[in-house]
Parts: sequence; structure tokens; C-alpha cells
Amino acid sequence: MPDTYIIAVDFGTAYSGYAFSMTSSKEETEPRLKFWGDEVGLETPKTPTCILFDENEEFMSFGYEAKEAYIRKHGKEAGKKLFFNCFKMELYGKKITRDLTIKAANGKSMKALKVFAAALRFLKKDALKTISNNTSVKKFVASDFTWVLTVPAIWDSSAKQFMRKAATEAGMVTKGNEHKLVIALEPEAASIWCKKLSADGFIAENQGGDRIEESPGTQYIIVDCGGGTIDITVHEVLEGGGLKELHKASGNSHGGQTVDRKFREFLRKIFCDGVWDEYEKKYPSEVQKIMYDFTMFKRNDDDVEIVCTLNLGGLAQKKKDIEQFFESVQGAIWNEGSFKISKQKLRSFFEESLEKITESLREILQKDFNIEYILLVGGYAESQILRRHISDEFVDDCQVLCPSRPQEAILKGAVNFGRYTAVVASRKSAFTYGLAVRERFNESKHRAEKKLTDKDGDWCHDIFHKLVIIDEDVGWNETREYNFLAGGSDNTEVSFRFFQTEAKNPKYVDERGIEKIGSFVINSPNITDGGKHELKLEVSFGFTEMMATATDVDSGSTETIELDLMTKS
Repeated sequence: MPDTYIIAVDFGTAYSGYAFSMTSSKEETEPRLKFWGDEVGLETPKTPTCILFDENEEFMSFGYEAKEAYIRKHGKEAGKKLFFNCFKMELYGKKITRDLTIKAANGKSMKALKVFAAALRFLKKDALKTISNNTSVKKFVASDFTWVLTVPAIWDSSAKQFMRKAATEAGMVTKGNEHKLVIALEPEAASIWCKKLSADGFIAENQGGDRIEESPGTQYIIVDCGGGTIDITVHEVLEGGGLKELHKASGNSHGGQTVDRKFREFLRKIFCDGVWDEYEKKYPSEVQKIMYDFTMFKRNDDDVEIVCTLNLGGLAQKKKDIEQFFESVQGAIWNEGSFKISKQKLRSFFEESLEKITESLREILQKDFNIEYILLVGGYAESQILRRHISDEFVDDCQVLCPSRPQEAILKGAVNFGRYTAVVASRKSAFTYGLAVRERFNESKHRAEKKLTDKDGDWCHDIFHKLVIIDEDVGWNETREYNFLAGGSDNTEVSFRFFQTEAKNPKYVDERGIEKIGSFVINSPNITDGGKHELKLEVSFGFTEMMATATDVDSGSTETIELDLMTKS
């Protein structure tokens, strides 16, 4: 079965979906997407990232089906179920542990790995079913495909490794064929797709339509505007069409959900005196419906009209006439069973998010680059307010482009990435990586408490020996070799301890902010004459995993470890 059979899964904060390709690279065609939403009268390239479990933590449904099932439930019935919505943000900005738990809408917790694995298992099964139903040749199984899973570039390495583990638990790959699971960084996937688009594949905002120039040296910023995160990467086009990362992935957590949060805060301000809080507690599924409706409205720069549910109206009327709730707020009026929010007020919900995106882009544009384009992708880029703001703000700096289907760019690019994983020739290292070594103690440069004495003399231990420095260019899937000399009169084994830090020049491995990411011991021959012997260390730098192999050159003894970027507890 050729490896050109590819399924890409874009597991987003707000929406998720998949695309696939069943053709060889010579017959390259546009990837095919699964469209969702029949049950709610829609046809969308992605489905809401929400999942429903029963009270025994057994999977029930995912996406529109889960959202609709939860919305239909009332009171105590809804409270028994474990409903998770936009739970991907639980992995943002934190060091992930294997025992991480996340809270459902009813306040109960589940193991995050179980929730994520169940969601990916659903997407895997649905993809295989969709492809098999459209193919008369055979029924496909997961091992027939190369799987591409997208993750934000700004995530911590432990979160990226967590997603690989969740995908493995979901059965996308099994032991022995782990190489068939490719992790793609979301802005990189979008960059690969948009680089192929012609001028008519982009929305024109305040300027004539254009496309990305592919000549070597062209530099551009990709802004993946997601529901949770704003993920920013800077690329330069190389000879042959490859890409080089010019700036370490940056961004923030002020994606589309920031706008949703501002809207929710405004509802709490309107329905004051505890009305909204009581409504959220008693009718969580109805709140989900209101928030879902708002995500549709916020794409346009227009007034928003929300139908007031009977339950919300009833709770409000217990306090006072519903019209009175609108007397103390600006930007909203009561309108015969609905409340209307002005477009000026809608724009105000975007202010914090847009300010943070602008700050991040300004920081990059002030560096010594020659940026020609800002490329907006992701579901949040469907917002007219967002696109117009970025175009107006940076009209004098570079051209702002947005593909006509920004939500699909990552999915389609991820399929291409699965076929040409080397397209991004180099990236910036997210950390300084190193290992602990020892050297002869020198009181003029070593800390006294690091002194260790044995029969061979005085040593300074716990010295941080740098393998890669933060922001250093690291080639695609690059393997680097390092040579060490080990000595000692009775040195029959050598310990390798690996560490990571955001510091550029750490001196010792126990300094603040340094984390241990793995260790192993390699057996070495007993050198009774106190001589030295050579050790070779090879470190492979992948997207979400690092492999280290040490070899004792004299004996041929070898040890290999996958460096662990997730903590145990």
C-alpha cells in the first residue's frame, strides 16, 4: 500500500475536521474534505470540537451531534453527562503531565488523555468510514495511511508530545509504525497550501487581489487565527521552493474565544443581579446554543440579534421587567423576544484580541526582516472585523492576504505536508538542549559545592554541556553527532542526563528553569590503567520528539532513549 495515501486531522480549539488524498504525488490533486452539519442543516468543512460522555465516562458523540445532544438535554439530565467544549486550550501555556485532568461543563473531571484520545478515535473511524464508502476497491484500515495531526506551533513541546500519545492511543498508529504519524505545525501547513494559491484564491481587503511570490528570498508572516490561540510563524522561500523558519513561533491566547468571552461578559452585565449566573448553572445546554449562534454572527460586521429563550426570560422576569435590564447598558436593546446588539458594540468585543495580535505583529515587523506579506488563516480569519483591522493597521508595511476559505487552509496544507515533510528545511530551536558532564575542578571558575573528589582527583559535576542553543537553526529531522572522552580507573558505566531550558548560556543543570527530559546509562569497558575511551552521542531533533543514542566506541555498547517532554505528575 503506497504511503501516498494520507489523512490529515486538524484538531482545532473551536472546530475540527479532516482531509485526505488517495492519489500518488505525480497525480497531485486538491485534497478532499469531509463536510459536516447535515443534522443541523449546515455544510461546513469542520465540526465543533466538543465531545459528550455518559456518567460512566463512556463515549457518546462528537461534534455537531454531541452539541445538539447536549443542547436537547435539560436540567438534571444535562448535569449527569460530561460535555467538553473547546478543551484543546487546556494544553496551552503549561507543562503537561501524564495525569492531567480537565473539567466538563458540569464541573466533573476526566483524564485529559482519555478525552483527547476519544475525540481522535472518533475522527479516525469517521475518516476511514468516509473513504471506504467512497471506494469500491476495499475497506481501509488505519495502517494503510500516513496520518498527519496538526498542532499549534506555539505549544510547549510537552503538549505536542501529548497529542502524539493521544493519537497513538486512538489507534491512528501502532507500535512499530510510529513513523506513519506525522505532526504538522498549523501555520506551516497553512503556509504550504497558500503558497500554491493563485490570485483568485484570496480575499481582497482594501487592495487588489494578489498571491504570494515564490521567488527565493520572499519573506512573509503566517498568522493562524484560531479559536483559542493566535499562532505566528515567519517563513522565507528558499531555492527549490522549500521554506526556512526565520523567527521562533510566537503568538498568544487571544483567538476567537476572546471575543466570545467578551460577549458572555456583556450578557452577564445585561442580565445582572445573578440572573445570568443562575441561567448558566440551570441551563448550560441553552447557553451553549446562544454561544454557538454568536460564533456565526461574529463573522460579519453587523448588528447581532439573539433570541431570548423562555428560561432566560423567566428567570429575568422574576427580578423585574425584562426591558429594565437593558436600561443600564449601552449597545443593546430589547426587541420583542430578542435582544439586539449594535455592530459598534460587537466591534468592542474584538478590541482586546486585535490589540494583542497587532502587538505581536509589530514586534516581528520591527526586527531585521524584509516582510512582504501577512497571511491570515484559520477560522477566526473569517471575521470581516479582524481582516479589515489587520489590513488597515499594516497597509504601509506589507500586503495582507487571506485565502477565500481560510478555515480549510491548514487541513489542505497538512495533506501536502504529509507527502513532503522536508518542505520546511529548518526551524528555530524552541529551547537550549544539553546534558550533564563533569570536568576537572578549577576553583577559579567552578562553584565550591560542585566539587566532587574520587581516587582520580577533584571534579566539578553537573556542568551543562550545550547541544543546541535556543533560536538556533535546526535542519528538518536533523541528527547531530557529539564525541566525548570518558575516563577513570574503574569507570565501567557512563550516565547520560539530558536537560532543556529557555536560557542561552546555562552553566549548571540545576539552575532555575532547567528541566530534566531523560537519562540512561551506557556500559563501558573497565579501564584499569586510568586511560580514556571514546563515546559517541547522536541526537535526532524532530518536531515533537527527540531521540538520543550513545555508543561506546571501544565495546560497541549502545543505548537509545526518546527524550520525555512530559512530566510524570
